[in-house]
Amino acid sequence: MTAHSTQERSAWPQNELTRVPYWVYDDQDVYRQEQEGIYQGPVWNYLGLEAELPEKGDYKTTFVGDMPVIVVRGEDGTISAFENRCSHRGSLLALKNRGKAQNFTCVYHAWSHDLKGNLKSVAFRRGINGEGGMPADFDLKQHGPRKLRTETFCGLVFGTLSAETPDIETYLGEAVTARLRRVLHKPIRIYGQYTQALPNNWKLYFENVKDTYHSSLLHTFFATFKVSRLSQGGGVIVSDSGGHHVSYSLSHKGGKDEEFAKEGLRSNQEDFSLNDASVLDIVDEFGDGCHVQILSVFPGFVLQAIHNSLAVRQILPKNTQQTDLIWTLIGFTDDDERMQTLRMKHANLVGPAGYVSMEDGAVGGFVQRGTAGASCESSVVMMGGSSTLTSSSRASENSIRGFWKFYRNLVKL
Repeated sequence: MTAHSTQERSAWPQNELTRVPYWVYDDQDVYRQEQEGIYQGPVWNYLGLEAELPEKGDYKTTFVGDMPVIVVRGEDGTISAFENRCSHRGSLLALKNRGKAQNFTCVYHAWSHDLKGNLKSVAFRRGINGEGGMPADFDLKQHGPRKLRTETFCGLVFGTLSAETPDIETYLGEAVTARLRRVLHKPIRIYGQYTQALPNNWKLYFENVKDTYHSSLLHTFFATFKVSRLSQGGGVIVSDSGGHHVSYSLSHKGGKDEEFAKEGLRSNQEDFSLNDASVLDIVDEFGDGCHVQILSVFPGFVLQAIHNSLAVRQILPKNTQQTDLIWTLIGFTDDDERMQTLRMKHANLVGPAGYVSMEDGAVGGFVQRGTAGASCESSVVMMGGSSTLTSSSRASENSIRGFWKFYRNLVKL
């Protein structure tokens, strides 16, 4: 993970979005700039679901870029988020992934904080027998961990360290906001959660999510069982900022369809069949005939609605070449038994070993490895021209260019 020197880099012309230099995926200096310009900058970082914190005192730990964070429901019922770091000597305050707490007391020297992250007490602050202790003018209010502004929207919790970040609906824009509401329109139920380790830079996965035309080419399951093809209809929405997107499509129920052969899609040539064809059954729960929607919020949130599998994904960078992808499978509190079964069946289409998206977990690593010796080369992002606008065609890379548009406004490379 050695950083490339400026002399070794290929130039990245200002405002260039159709060619992306490969050094941006493994340069350590770039990674450091991202921590400041993006994760601690004017963006909303996804922190979790309100449903993960149903009761007062419930907390979870997560990350904003490299920074560890505590997210907790306070005594007043509101959700707060603050750095998971004692300001005394830097130790973690919460050591578990999740739990219930009345306060957060550092195990190192017992500095205690309330559920808002305020420092409330310091052990031996007045010393012992009149000696030692903190200075007389020591102010507890000046020595707590950094706090994030938080907002909740459709059951999602977002946090930002910047006072310049607009409210969440302004940040998302009307079109993306509407598509979030389309899915997350009633109380959420959590079905399960797991973490997938990706052998690649976080941006490669986010690009893959925003790549609206690879699915019927990369994922042989779609073509083999006649589930999805690019010509079935749909489109891509790109926010004005470029950072957020929605891709959506109709979905075939499986079976004979001559249009698949016309598109010449890569598929398994053997006569495969499904022992349980009900994995392709679909309930049109949103009433609009749209059975696949992928929505992303910069810099690290994805909402999937693939058939009846609903999930939120959190993209967490670990270093220049490693990323953690946190999957949380969700439904709604009023799901009946049939819908619960469908959600679990359709969950087998996605994830690390999913019939469909297993390849997504591998292809980023292929790119990371393939570009390791090509720091002076760049990718070609020209499908659909140079636009970053909403399009009725998914045979475009508009949303990928939109990502780089927003990225370059935050990271000055």
